[in-house]
Amino acid sequence: MPAPRKNLVLLACILGSGIAFLDGTIVNVALPAIADDLDAGLSVQQWVVEAYLLTLGSLLLIGGSLGDLFGRRKVFQLGVAAFGATSLLCAIAPSSEVLIAARALQGVAGALLVPSTMGIIVATFPERERGRAIGQWTAWTGIATVIGPLAGGVLVEAFSWRLVFLVNLPFAVACLLLIARALPGPEIVASPRPRVDVKGAALVSLGLAGPVFALIEQPRYGWEDPVILAPLVLGVVLLVAFGLVERGERDPMVPFSMFRSRNFSAGNAATFAIYAGLGLPFFFLVLFLQQVGDYAPVQAGLALLPVTALMFALSKRFGALADRFGPHWFMTLGPAIAAVGLALMLRLDSGADYLGDLLPALLVFGLGLAMTVAPLTATVLGGVETEHAGVASGINNAIARVSGLLAVAAVGAAVSAQFASALDARVAAAPLSDAGQAYVADARTRPLAAGDPVALRATERARVTRAVDDASVQAFHLSIGVAALLVLAGGVISLVAVRDPKRVVPCEACPGGAVVGQSQDLGHAAPVGAAATG
Repeated sequence: MPAPRKNLVLLACILGSGIAFLDGTIVNVALPAIADDLDAGLSVQQWVVEAYLLTLGSLLLIGGSLGDLFGRRKVFQLGVAAFGATSLLCAIAPSSEVLIAARALQGVAGALLVPSTMGIIVATFPERERGRAIGQWTAWTGIATVIGPLAGGVLVEAFSWRLVFLVNLPFAVACLLLIARALPGPEIVASPRPRVDVKGAALVSLGLAGPVFALIEQPRYGWEDPVILAPLVLGVVLLVAFGLVERGERDPMVPFSMFRSRNFSAGNAATFAIYAGLGLPFFFLVLFLQQVGDYAPVQAGLALLPVTALMFALSKRFGALADRFGPHWFMTLGPAIAAVGLALMLRLDSGADYLGDLLPALLVFGLGLAMTVAPLTATVLGGVETEHAGVASGINNAIARVSGLLAVAAVGAAVSAQFASALDARVAAAPLSDAGQAYVADARTRPLAAGDPVALRATERARVTRAVDDASVQAFHLSIGVAALLVLAGGVISLVAVRDPKRVVPCEACPGGAVVGQSQDLGHAAPVGAAATG
């Protein structure tokens, strides 16, 4: 395939998966506006995010299986078209219930398109060009994820939260045009796998849904309520059943033999910890800045711009350095540096200064993130045979999405509990008026978004406002502290378990042979022999 056409294929893959990853974070900045417009609380705000991540994360593997069975081009095309259609449904949603349902369908569409992109890249680019192509895909989709809050802030403040979803439509149309023009039909064909593992897909999807529902709704019902206990226990049972069933399945959705590779297993374990930690600041930081720090939506988005800039400038460079020196130390030091950046955010309070407090933390966090993402993805994909690259990508993407999903759900429950406990402790010193008690009771159900108690007397109003701010700061610090520990854990896993790969290089890839540093013409002067170890 000519190089210009391959570049168009890569652009289509980046554009298609990019809108799916962008949608995972662009919505976060719009959550306060959505809550105001649709009269919703924190639970609904979480479900607007979680419904998308739940279906996306739990169906990525079945999406990859469909691509293997029916052809990645067809499934990719269907996924992009469905993503555009469901984005339109989100934009016109008249209620929070309809919006959450549309977000769940949007996640299903994303699960069709995301796994196909890596399989298409592997089928399109020869092995000597694949690392660069995968590095570009990783860098641009990572940037799409990080740039979401900025784009969301601009759209919400200038127009409406509904444009956060409508903005996907032109990108989806452009991607479909590229697919029609650049992606070959007969060259990207279905594999001979005889059937889709529907049983495994059903078990993992329902198994994930139960615990996530329980974690999000626990603050409303309490752990003892059967509404929480039943789905929690059932979900765990189904996930265990999924593991047992897949081991005996003839055509499993997850071939467990892949996990015999040390780097593949260690890389995915590190992915789970790191992406669980990364999901927390992108959710709670933008809420905290707007609802406690009084940032406008566009200011909250612009606040994260340094992370985007560092990702754009450094991701490919660190990927190239990891190719040269091995990924081990980049996957160890990168998460450690990112964790330091998160720890610096523990200095933030309701009146934090951006330049003095938040910006240094974001710069350190962004540097660590740029060091980590490309080497991590390359390590996971390099840990398996080339023919399994698509499945490996699907597994790694699923782990990344599901870990963020579970982290936000679990820490959301802890944040709610911490906020309520801290608020009660701060208002217990002196009795409140009936209006004050009513306001505090309502505030307990709206962590990080309690509002201004304008109906209270001036003295009581100042006291309650201070109590709410202090409780919000303490709850936010809990979320950031957990995030730092999770990201650091990913670095420790990499330190202990990841190994720099030994490389076997064909002679064709080393035209200079033993005459290292000489021209390629000299290397091609004699016939090239069989493959050799480099």
